[in-house]
Amino acid sequence: MSTAVRFDVDDLGVATLTLDGPQRLNAFSAGTADELGTAFRRCDADDDIRAVVLTGAGRAFCAGADLSVEADSFGKPGEDFSASPVQPPAWRVRKLVVAAINGHAMGVGFTLALQCDIRLVSDDAKLAIPQVRRGTIPDCQAHYTLRHAVGLATAADLLLTGRTLTGAEAAARGIATRALPADQVLPAALELARDVARNANPASVALSKRLLWSDADLDTVADEETRAHHLLMGGPDAAEGAAAWREKRAPIWRSRASEIGEPA
Repeated sequence: MSTAVRFDVDDLGVATLTLDGPQRLNAFSAGTADELGTAFRRCDADDDIRAVVLTGAGRAFCAGADLSVEADSFGKPGEDFSASPVQPPAWRVRKLVVAAINGHAMGVGFTLALQCDIRLVSDDAKLAIPQVRRGTIPDCQAHYTLRHAVGLATAADLLLTGRTLTGAEAAARGIATRALPADQVLPAALELARDVARNANPASVALSKRLLWSDADLDTVADEETRAHHLLMGGPDAAEGAAAWREKRAPIWRSRASEIGEPA
């Protein structure tokens, strides 16, 4: 009954990762974490994959940890326990990662979505990070990702109260980019990912994403932007991007996201 991760790739290089355990609303387990980490590593390493969409099967995105007595999800952790169980997290994947939150996202289901670059959400979905109401604290770096996305006030409102909000409120407060009817969330996420797969230079996306998710100061960001320009400008893809725009056609990129390593 553990939630598996289904992996599909279309002909444009968009990978769809589906949390697949709809009978239990895609409840999260250690096995799910391992499978999702494996899927993210594959997406990061495969240069034929240009963008990633993470979604859930059925009517939920992810109901969070299994809270049954048998699961003992909040029992004493072992020595190898990590509060960030998915490695690498979505923000380390050198491709755009879009969370298509097609239904309820609770606890780790919500904090996993916060590790993605962009979130589209069902307007009537229920979202919460209720760990303070379960005797523990939020996970998956939510104290950084939520504050980084929307600021201290909104992060405190959700993390310290554990309250539930709707997808519509999440979009209104900037936690999600758009709130849509549930049946439109995945198609909209795929449309966005396919647009990036067709038109965005993989190296440019990887470099920009790295800077977006960094906690560097302004001077360091300026230095990294300059290094990126030295790397890209004057190269074949900078010429191709301009030529494709002039000729009103899709660009043909030569760069690979896998060529972009750690910052200098």
